[in-house]
Amino acid sequence: MNLNAEFDYIVIGAGAAGCAVASRLSQDPSISVCLLEAGGPDTHPLVHMPAGVAAMVPTSINNWQYQTVPQPGLNGRVGYQPRGKTLGGSSSINAMAYHRGHPEDFNRWAALGNPGWSYQEVLPFFKRAEHNEHFKDELHGQHGPLNVRFHSSPNPFGETFVEAGLQAGYPACPDQNGANMEGFGRVQVMQKDGQRCSAAKAYLTPNRHRANLRIETHAHATRIIFEGKRAVGIEFVQKGVKRSLRARHELILSSGAFNSPQLLLLSGVGPAGDLLKLDIPVVHELPGVGQNLVDHIDYVHSYRVKSRKLIGLSLAGIWDMAKAVMGYWRHRTGPLTTNFAEACAFVKTRSPLPQADIELALTVAMFADHGRTLYRGHGLSVHACLLHPKSVGQLKLTSADPMEPPLIDPAFLTHPDDIKTLIDGYRVIEKVMGTKAFKAFNPRSVIETPMSTDAEIEQVLRNRSDTLYHPVGTCKMGSDDMAVVDARLKVHGLEGLRVVDASIMPTIIGCSTTAATIMIGEKAADFIRQDREASTAASSEDNHESSTRHHPA
Repeated sequence: MNLNAEFDYIVIGAGAAGCAVASRLSQDPSISVCLLEAGGPDTHPLVHMPAGVAAMVPTSINNWQYQTVPQPGLNGRVGYQPRGKTLGGSSSINAMAYHRGHPEDFNRWAALGNPGWSYQEVLPFFKRAEHNEHFKDELHGQHGPLNVRFHSSPNPFGETFVEAGLQAGYPACPDQNGANMEGFGRVQVMQKDGQRCSAAKAYLTPNRHRANLRIETHAHATRIIFEGKRAVGIEFVQKGVKRSLRARHELILSSGAFNSPQLLLLSGVGPAGDLLKLDIPVVHELPGVGQNLVDHIDYVHSYRVKSRKLIGLSLAGIWDMAKAVMGYWRHRTGPLTTNFAEACAFVKTRSPLPQADIELALTVAMFADHGRTLYRGHGLSVHACLLHPKSVGQLKLTSADPMEPPLIDPAFLTHPDDIKTLIDGYRVIEKVMGTKAFKAFNPRSVIETPMSTDAEIEQVLRNRSDTLYHPVGTCKMGSDDMAVVDARLKVHGLEGLRVVDASIMPTIIGCSTTAATIMIGEKAADFIRQDREASTAASSEDNHESSTRHHPA
């Protein structure tokens, strides 16, 4: 197969990090960048309407719709793993929550042997990415491409949730990306003018005119091309046609916690034994590829509430929604600007903990099974998410066929501490829903199974919990034997190849991962620029020395 085009840098995957790094690199007009995305363009109207999340997550619209292997910790159930398949990746189909993470999340990365990744060192990259409409202080950015704000048409039950948290004895937290993220508060979202502000909308849409930035959609990467230990190109299938491109300087793998390790494995980089079983020639043995998979496990409890302020299935609700559609298309306001998860809380189940171990989130509708199970009537749901799970899983290839989805095993709730903490999280839900703020609305649980004893609660949790869509760690950053990339995100033992996405997180952060993944893209762009400048300077110095040797004074 002939390499039919050449670029300085090729970015594989237009998710949160890929959009950021491609945009930042292409700011230099002397650098050519190609961005490959397996999905299509982000033109579907549901992408840009915030409430479209409820239609995309449970369906195949812009969605890979992956599944896990059967999970013993979930009583043998197969888990659901929706991932974005369009420009913007999962930032184009998710709930748009903007949470950075606790400072200790990043200090932990640095302590594991990753210089440059402490909170104070990553904060400038968060700020560079952000334009916050509400907070203008030393912890927030005002001129970045990613627009961050509170909901433009907030649901009143968000304030009810915050008031309930105060009544239950928890603190308020008006800025969960501020100096302290513990407590109950309204969610900041990635929206602008009533529309989703995905990574694609923030980083690609304003810059598609750049002559040095080429964006290829429907381009499914199948194999990294190596010459010895150097990555030199990428093979992909685009609308049924096999194609390939060459990278003069680097390939940047930004396909996410599932697809980045999958592509490395398909290309012969990973545990040698696993590759040889599938007759994949080993280019470089790297045992950590696909290992260290960690994800947030989440339990959702729904309650019926007789209020048309909450989104629901009823004749009156259908009429309300019809009016909301008209209002949205005319003014970009109203209920369809919701991300459903309008308020949340980061809480400690035990006071001595250094940071919150559970996140509670209020959704302004009754949801179950990722929105694939619907309830008649109106109501709300409260999530309890385990923020720092100890259960660790893995990803492997199904076969050597790049079109086959990988085997995904998050090993949910296999560590005994995880189920204990999640039970404590459910107890916090009970405490909050038992306050005067919520009792005034007479909420009624949709779950009829008894949930009084820990044993009863455990069975319901194992029968109903699933991902909160934050897989990380499968190409982890570090210097130990299982690390895949170093602190500058270069793949160990190889040249011309970096991984830039959530898969490099050595440990999971205690919140949504989108903001941190964009930060990783921003930071990686600086690494790449610095290395390019150093290489150019070294080349210039070599040429100068050579000239001096041939032309002595």
